[in-house]
Amino acid sequence: MLKSILTLFTFLCLFPALAVAEKKSERPNIVLIMADDLGYGDLSCYGSQNCQTPHLDKLAQRGMKFTDFHSSGAVCSPTRAGLLTGRYQQRAGIDGVVYADPKKNRHHGLQKTEVTLGQCLLDAGYRTGMFGKWHLGYQRQYNPTFRGFQQFVGYVSGNVDYFAHLDQTGVFDWWHGPELNREEQGYSTHLITDHAVKFIREQHEQPFLVYIAHEAVHYPYQGPHDKPMRKEGGGEIKAAKRQDIANAYREMNTEMDQGIGKVVSVLEELNLTDNTFIFFLSDNGANNKGSNGALRGFKGSVWEGGHRVPAIACWPGQIPSGTVCDQTVISIDVMPTILELARARVPAGHQLDGVSLAGLLTEKKQLQPRNVFWDYNGRSAVRQGPWKLVLNQERKTPVALFNLKSDLSESQNLAEEQSQRVTKMQAAFKAWKKDVTQSATPQPDK
Repeated sequence: MLKSILTLFTFLCLFPALAVAEKKSERPNIVLIMADDLGYGDLSCYGSQNCQTPHLDKLAQRGMKFTDFHSSGAVCSPTRAGLLTGRYQQRAGIDGVVYADPKKNRHHGLQKTEVTLGQCLLDAGYRTGMFGKWHLGYQRQYNPTFRGFQQFVGYVSGNVDYFAHLDQTGVFDWWHGPELNREEQGYSTHLITDHAVKFIREQHEQPFLVYIAHEAVHYPYQGPHDKPMRKEGGGEIKAAKRQDIANAYREMNTEMDQGIGKVVSVLEELNLTDNTFIFFLSDNGANNKGSNGALRGFKGSVWEGGHRVPAIACWPGQIPSGTVCDQTVISIDVMPTILELARARVPAGHQLDGVSLAGLLTEKKQLQPRNVFWDYNGRSAVRQGPWKLVLNQERKTPVALFNLKSDLSESQNLAEEQSQRVTKMQAAFKAWKKDVTQSATPQPDK
């Protein structure tokens, strides 16, 4: 009798801990993958005839493919700032590219007052790693290891030579944590994949966030069998420059896809598939070397081709397989989504601009109507339902209105016949612009 009582007492004492362990185990691992300059038409599951991407196609088949997903920026740094803060990049203080050139804004970066996805998940008990392209500050204090990522291997600039690891100014740019590492050699896409896989193997017994920011398919256009193109100190090795950019682009895309396949394979090997949420996206649309499908415009513009990008979410057993989502989603929604899934949170009073997609992903819930904004280099756009207002993208037509439901290619300007709608959307943009400008995180003077 006494033994039974002691057994019951022990169980009751342990029950809270067991409940916590059970609850903790339900939190998914997070694999966040971002491609660089990958266009809406650059994956075979989005209709590409030039690039075959079987591993990403399989993720789409096993999960959800988005047809109306958008990067918050039309170029690299802004979208990355928005992705990792859950805020419009204008509010986060990085509304344009952080350039390697010291004559421009090389001293800018993601300030300590900004709260990152890595910090939030680290506080929630996750292990955090980031591999690949940072592009949110060159100076040491902006290194990812000081922004919530316990491990970092990659580069901090906008792009590096895939072999020599030199940025556009000829500065060596390959880091292990907050220190340069000149010893590691190899093709950047392969290195990013290898380090991500290693991190997953090492951290698989506890919840983890791995942010895989691929260099592909950004220039320089180098396949895995090419040679270095850049020289330390600046300049190009002319003899090594590839002329067949289309083939290089295809090879770069293929290597990234195969690397993603390796990440999925290690998850399967470690029996983590069912408890891992994978999200894939691009930081902006393709330039004229890639494909944006039927969309108008390219990277750097606020036409659809500049910011409507491929995106895939996969979480077996939670996200219905083979789902196609046509709701309007933007990359600043990714952080709130992950925070909800991971049961993590931002500090009290901290403002996020994105919304959680958890209900949309797992229950196909409709998002609440909202305005979505883009603003880059004097060109702007507003989205309200199917309507899109484009401002100052062209000198001849500084105000243009399109109904994307019937005119995805943005070819029929309806601004004159929908003047009241234009006025309403202009007012919404003006109010948003004032809000994010007034609350923007300041950058330091030189």
